[in-house]
Amino acid sequence: MNHEPDNGLLLHDVLDEAAPPDFRRELLDQTLCLARHRRHWRQARRAAALLAALGLLSALVWQNFPQHPVTLMPVAKAKVKSCQLVRTQPLPVGTIVATRPLSADRLVASAETIEMVQTTAGNFHVINDDELLALITPRPAALVRVGPDSEELVFINPADEKGFPVN
Repeated sequence: MNHEPDNGLLLHDVLDEAAPPDFRRELLDQTLCLARHRRHWRQARRAAALLAALGLLSALVWQNFPQHPVTLMPVAKAKVKSCQLVRTQPLPVGTIVATRPLSADRLVASAETIEMVQTTAGNFHVINDDELLALITPRPAALVRVGPDSEELVFINPADEKGFPVN
């Protein structure tokens, strides 16, 4: 049975006898040199990735900015005339289009029959509330006052609102 401390001591004894006196120091120096090399390589990769990201970002920003030409000297503006002379001539009489009303015998109607309705003033009288309710006696209804001089006739049956024959 080998114990761990015994193995470590045995290895230590073997290496001490066969190794040159500066072996441990050189081994430590090489290990430190490799560790430094790896650390520098990692830092270089991080810096390269950061520079690549900044370059890509700047390229995207540069493309999104509008390209305006830079002028160092002021450009002379074109002079615009404030008015323009226009020459006209009257048209010949034959080219002018005009309209005139039709005579009574040439009147055109779109309907075949026309019914004339004539009304006369004064042949009616205003009925009062009792006369109105007497006209619709067989139907249930009510007069509702809406304002001081206005009333509204309300039918109890909704079918009566559409109309019914009056005797």
